[in-house]
Amino acid sequence: MQRFSTRPGYTETGCADCLPGASYPLGATMVPGGVNFVLYSRTALAVDLLFFDHVDAPVPSRIVSLDRKVNRTFHYWHIMVPGIEAGQLYGYRCYGPMEPEKGLRFDMEKVLLDPYGRLIATPSRYSRSAAIDPGDNSAQAMKSVVVDLSAYDWEDDAPLRHLFNRSVIYELHVRGFTRHPSSGIGQDARGTYRGLIEKIPYLKELGITAVELMPIFHFDREDAPEGKINYWGYSPVSFFAPHTDYAASENLLGVVDEFRDMVKALHRADIEVILDVVYNHTAEGNKDGPTFCWRGIDNEMYYILEGDRTRYANYSGTGNTLNTNHPIVRRMILDSLRFWVEEMHVDGFRFDLASILSRGLGGDPWPNPPIVLDIDTDPVLAGVKLIAEAWDAAGLYQVGQFGGDHWKEWNGRYRDDVRAFIKGDEGLTGAIASRFLASPDLYGHDMAGPEQSINFVTCHDGFTLNDLVSYNEKHNEANGEDNRDGHNHNLSWNCGVEGPTDDPAIEALRNRQVKNFLTMLLMSLGVPMLLMGDEMRRTQWGNNNAYGQDNEISWLDWSLLERHSDIHRFTKLLIGLRRELDIFQGDFDLSLNEMLQNARIQWHGVELYRPDWSNDARSIAFTVRGIGGRRYFHAILNAWWEEQRFALPPKPAGSEGWRCVVDTALPSPDDFRELQDAPLIRGARYRVKPRSVALFIAQARSSFSRW
Repeated sequence: MQRFSTRPGYTETGCADCLPGASYPLGATMVPGGVNFVLYSRTALAVDLLFFDHVDAPVPSRIVSLDRKVNRTFHYWHIMVPGIEAGQLYGYRCYGPMEPEKGLRFDMEKVLLDPYGRLIATPSRYSRSAAIDPGDNSAQAMKSVVVDLSAYDWEDDAPLRHLFNRSVIYELHVRGFTRHPSSGIGQDARGTYRGLIEKIPYLKELGITAVELMPIFHFDREDAPEGKINYWGYSPVSFFAPHTDYAASENLLGVVDEFRDMVKALHRADIEVILDVVYNHTAEGNKDGPTFCWRGIDNEMYYILEGDRTRYANYSGTGNTLNTNHPIVRRMILDSLRFWVEEMHVDGFRFDLASILSRGLGGDPWPNPPIVLDIDTDPVLAGVKLIAEAWDAAGLYQVGQFGGDHWKEWNGRYRDDVRAFIKGDEGLTGAIASRFLASPDLYGHDMAGPEQSINFVTCHDGFTLNDLVSYNEKHNEANGEDNRDGHNHNLSWNCGVEGPTDDPAIEALRNRQVKNFLTMLLMSLGVPMLLMGDEMRRTQWGNNNAYGQDNEISWLDWSLLERHSDIHRFTKLLIGLRRELDIFQGDFDLSLNEMLQNARIQWHGVELYRPDWSNDARSIAFTVRGIGGRRYFHAILNAWWEEQRFALPPKPAGSEGWRCVVDTALPSPDDFRELQDAPLIRGARYRVKPRSVALFIAQARSSFSRW
C-alpha cells in the first residue's frame, strides 16, 4: 500500500531502539524505560507519532512513523518509545482519504490529540480556525502531554459514599465561583481549583454535601460565536484531561495534581465531588468544524452521521453527536469514567443530555441501549452517583423512564411545576403534591426510591433564583444574538418591575418568593440541588443563556453575601432542618411508595382534610408523620395574592402542639426559628400571608433536644 508523504519541512526519523509496544492500555502509559503509545483507528492507512519540544513549536522535533506490520494489532496502532518522560508533548497525524461523502475526513496536515491523553497543552497562538482551514497547524494546535499518574500521594483519601437521600448538591462553575475580585482569593488563585479549596469552609458551613462541577474536561474556549468565548465548558476536546485554565499551577504537570488536591480537600471536609460530564458531542462541531482529534482519527466511528455522510446528526444542538453505542466509543466512555473514579477519586457524574446515550448507531432511540446498561452495571462505578439529564436537544424526553437501576434523574418536571405554582399559576395543586413527595407519578414504579428525583428550581442553564423573581423576559443582549438565544419559556415573574428596583415593597416580595422556592426545594422528598449563589441572590441581570460570559455577568459576586445575609441564613437553616427531619432519615431500603405509605400523609385545603384539587386552586396544605412516629411536620403553601386562614390539625398525641418554624412572610430572623425558639401556636387556625409558605413541627417532649 502506498505510504503518504510527510509534510515539507518535517524530518521523519526512524526509531531503531523502539519496541513494537502493546495494544493495551490505550493512550500514553509510562512503562519501564519509556512510554507505550496506543491509538485505535480502523480506517487510517498510516499513523505518525509526533513529538514537540515546546507547546509553540512550529514543527515536530521528532516524527516516528508506525509500521503497519510491526506496530499494528487488529486496528490498534502501538509503539513503545524509550527515553520518553512525563511532560513530553506529543500528537498524531493519521493518513487516509478525505472523502466526506463516505464519512472519511482524514487531514494529514492537522496535529491530532490523543483521545486518551491525560493532559493537554494549549499554545499561546492557539487557533480554532487553524484546525479548520487548509494547511499545517502545528504551531497553533493543542498537544497531548505524557503524565505519570503514579507519583501522587492520596494519603488516606477514600470515596465518601454519602447516601443519596441525605445529599444536598451545589452546582458551581470552578472559574466563576472565585473569579470575582470580591471572593477574597489571591489574584493568582482566583477562578482555579486552588481557589475553590479556599472556599471549602463556606460550603461546609452552608451544609453542602456534594459539589457538582460544571464541565472540567479540557474544552475549546474558542467554540463560540465570533467575539465570544465558551465559558460554560460544554465543548470537550478530551474526556480524560482536566481543563488546564482552571489550574493556578505554573507547572503544566501540576494541573493534574492540583485537581487531585481539590478533590482530597473536599473529601476531608466530607463533601463529595460530582462532575458534569459531556459524552454527547465534542468541540469538533458540524461539517465545517475543526479537526482536533476524533474526526481525523476515525470520523465515521466516533460520530453519528446522517444519510448524507458529509453531515453530522445533531441531537445535541451543537453540530455533532457522539456515536455513544459504537463498541469503541462505549469503551472510551467507560474508560473515561473509570479514570475519573480510580485515578482522580471523584464521587459521581451528572450526564449532560444523557438521552443521547439512548440513541443507536443510526440515531434512533434504543429500548435497552448498551452504554446505559454498561455504566449501570460496571463494578468500578458501583459506588458512584450517576445522574442523568434525561433529555436531548432533539426532543427525546425520558424523565421518569431513563434506563437502568443505578441512575437518578434531573427532574425537569419538578423545576417547571414549582416555578409555575410559586409564581401563582392556577390548577397545579395536584402536581405540587407529587413534586413535594419525590414525584411518585414519575418514580412510583418498581422499587425506585425517593432519591430517584434530583430536584432543582434553577441550574446553570436559565435564570438564577434572583432573576426568576426579577424578570418576566430574558435579557440576553450581551450575547450578541439580538436576544434570540436562550429559552423564552422561563415561568418567571418580576413581582411588578422588570429588573433591579429600589422599591422596598417589591424587594420584600422578591425576598419572600426566593424563600418560598428555597423552602419548597429543601423540604421536598428527593435530592435537592442548589445553583451557585442562589443562597445570596446572585444575578445575571436577566441573562438566561450566559454560556459565553466569562465576566461579572456569570461570576459570583461575594459582596452579595452581606447584602442578602438573611437569604443565606434562611438557606443554611433550611438545610439544617432537612438534615434533622424524620421523613428524610428513614429506611432507605424502602421504595418511594412504601416510604410514603409509612409516612401517612394527610392532605388539606383551607379546611382540614378538604384539599382543593380544582383548576383554579393556588394553595395546598399537608401533614406528614415522621418515619419513626416521633415528629409531625405540617406545611402550608399559599400562592394566592390574598391572605388565607388555614385550619391546623389537632395537637398530635404526646406533643405540646404545633410550633411555627418557618413563615416566609416574616422578616428575618422571624422567618425561620429553630424549634426550641419557635412560637407555639395556640389557636386552631393560622393566618398565612399572600404568596408565602409556613412550616410547623410538633414532636414528643422526649425527642431530639435541638429539633
